[in-house]
Amino acid sequence: MTDRHGRRIVAVVVTFNRLELLQRQLARLAEVPELDEILVVDNASTDGTAAWLRTQDVTAELLESNTGGAGGFARGLALAIERGADLAWLMDDDGLPAVDCLTRLLECGDLDFWGPVVVDEADPERLVFPIRLPGGTRTVRAMADVRAAATDGLIRDVVIPFNGVLVTRELVERIGVPRAEFFIWGDDVEYLWRAEAAGARIATVTGAVVHHPSVGELGSPMMLGRTTYNFTPSDLKHYCMARNNTVNLRRYRGWPYVLMFWAKTLWFFTLTRPRAARLSMSARAAYAGLRGDFTGHRRYLR
Repeated sequence: MTDRHGRRIVAVVVTFNRLELLQRQLARLAEVPELDEILVVDNASTDGTAAWLRTQDVTAELLESNTGGAGGFARGLALAIERGADLAWLMDDDGLPAVDCLTRLLECGDLDFWGPVVVDEADPERLVFPIRLPGGTRTVRAMADVRAAATDGLIRDVVIPFNGVLVTRELVERIGVPRAEFFIWGDDVEYLWRAEAAGARIATVTGAVVHHPSVGELGSPMMLGRTTYNFTPSDLKHYCMARNNTVNLRRYRGWPYVLMFWAKTLWFFTLTRPRAARLSMSARAAYAGLRGDFTGHRRYLR
């Protein structure tokens, strides 16, 4: 079934070792009437995901090794376009779109890269991933603030990638797919900034909703609460963040932003949460990013 404009729509889901959440999500996607195909990219899960997918009425791309979210979305989006998708609906395995989420997204025409709000499934009036409003530094976390900031149900120039976003075939043909070598953390930002640089029409649709498990408060306070830092206990995630953020800021924002990010990292691991090992790791990751070396994260894989 195609939508009323005759466009073929393919859902692209990337999963890794979260079979129960994937089963919940695919049951929901089966209720979405506009979808023509569900394509699942399994990042070499070890929890029985591959065997279960073989019994389902979906297209399953079973990878031989874990390529991270970046590699999964790069492969999935490329395959969706190869299989004739006019629109690809991209999502991780832990989001649960409302039954009418895609319907509401499709009601918004003349966009290239757009998506829903992502709310806490335990508190639907609170965002899981806060939205920084365009034209300033204000960040909103409550749905009431999101609705107040919207114009005709849209917050333009803002979207939370890979949590139920739609991307057009035309945009993919212009800018390509996500950078698989990023593995995790920063691949979504890079794709958004690449789309912005290409002049893509981007928006968040406030009436379209994806429910998502809480991820807690994003950002650890630093500098007496004046700003935050994306601290994670995971060495793998931190290495990828430090490397990929350096690459993204250098390419799309310029050296002043790179230096500010490095200064925040130095402050955080020297004064806020002293960790000499993390400072050393951050330096190695940043240097790898500047050299274009995207292999260093492998030492932290389990």
